[in-house]
Amino acid sequence: MIKVGQINRLEVVKKADFGVFLDADDFGTTLLPNRLVPEGTEVGQSLDVFLYFDSESQLAATTETPIAQVGEWGLMQVEGVNATGAFVNWGIKSKDLLVPFSEQRGRLSAGQTILVHVYTDKASGRIVGTTKFNRILDKTPANYKRNEQVDLLIAERSQLGYKAIINGEHWGMIFPSDVFGKLFVGKKLKGYIKNIREDGKIDLSLQKIGTGKMDDLSEKVMDLLAKKGGFLPLNDKSSPEAIFSAFRTSKGTFKKTIGGLYKQGKITIEKDGIRIAD
Repeated sequence: MIKVGQINRLEVVKKADFGVFLDADDFGTTLLPNRLVPEGTEVGQSLDVFLYFDSESQLAATTETPIAQVGEWGLMQVEGVNATGAFVNWGIKSKDLLVPFSEQRGRLSAGQTILVHVYTDKASGRIVGTTKFNRILDKTPANYKRNEQVDLLIAERSQLGYKAIINGEHWGMIFPSDVFGKLFVGKKLKGYIKNIREDGKIDLSLQKIGTGKMDDLSEKVMDLLAKKGGFLPLNDKSSPEAIFSAFRTSKGTFKKTIGGLYKQGKITIEKDGIRIAD
């Protein structure tokens, strides 16, 4: 079944001087111009192509990979604005993506880089973008458990911290006390459910809560020590940046972890690092 706005695998059914024709099922055939045809392509082969509607509402194909397909979010730059709305670069050279004025949470201007959700407008059938995420998120029950690992997409920065999209379905908040490393709008990363409040709002953490995170980190520390010949140039005096670079965790959690390993007799803490105990 053909899915417009997504990458499809289509068979080459005919070659022409100006490109190849692909079998697009109920849409008939669609042309892939020569400049986009992989070298050596022959009739009978199948190609992965992104399908969309061109400016004349005809099905078009490209081997370019869009920043985001229908149903996904992506960080895109506004190329221009007209009476219809803003046009953003979504990775397809021949066609920008329209974000109608009605789908803009705030007026957009050329040069801005924004997070956009791509969807198919039911009324017109067009592929468009929106920055009004509230109408998409929190539409299903948030059946998460404390410490459950989830996929996060950083969507906004506010005075309270960072708002993140959880598994593409719900809003969550990362407060400053739970932020380490560099976060920015559009960044994708793993996180954990910290708390679901009575009002349904979700607090997030970038590391496991409680002893679980230290147990995981203990294994990572011991594994890396073994790979590095029994010594690491990191200890409780190391910078937060150096610790994050090695283990993607906060300095506080790292200090508690190596303290626990020291008490268990598994490591020694030296002036310039930690070492596996004899």
